[in-house]
Amino acid sequence: MATDEVDLIVEQWRRERTGMRPEPMAVFGRIYRLARLVGDRQEQVYAGWGIGRGEFDVLAALRRSGPPYTLAPKALAASLMLTSGGMTGRLDRLERAGLVRRAPDPADRRALRVSLTDTGRRVVEEAAEAGLEVQRRILDTLPPADRERLADLLRVLLAAAEAEPPDQAG
Repeated sequence: MATDEVDLIVEQWRRERTGMRPEPMAVFGRIYRLARLVGDRQEQVYAGWGIGRGEFDVLAALRRSGPPYTLAPKALAASLMLTSGGMTGRLDRLERAGLVRRAPDPADRRALRVSLTDTGRRVVEEAAEAGLEVQRRILDTLPPADRERLADLLRVLLAAAEAEPPDQAG
């Protein structure tokens, strides 16, 4: 198997710090680079619909919620791990583009509900398919059994990372 940039980085650390154990870099360096490369490619695809990755995430959360494709801004922000200010900015852009609408919550006039417009639904469905195609082209380099095994292994690592308390270094 050919070496890559991550192999070079790991080897440099081994050479420069003989006591260091840099093996985790071989995994997480590749995960980081892969996520960044694929994310950048998806961002380029989404631009064809006039949206960025952040806007796509909001539209996708609404679409995945099922009919009537409506959520409270607070629920959207929580699902996307955003501050209320970050969510407001995204919603402002999406509303100006005619992809979402905000309306008073019928159950609580002090609250708002965000809904996909018909155009927003079309955009997110088309953009999601195009983004998945970017991912498929890369994953198709692996046999199906390897794709399933990789997904299983990443699920285990993600669960471990989510269970690990944040470091309080410094």
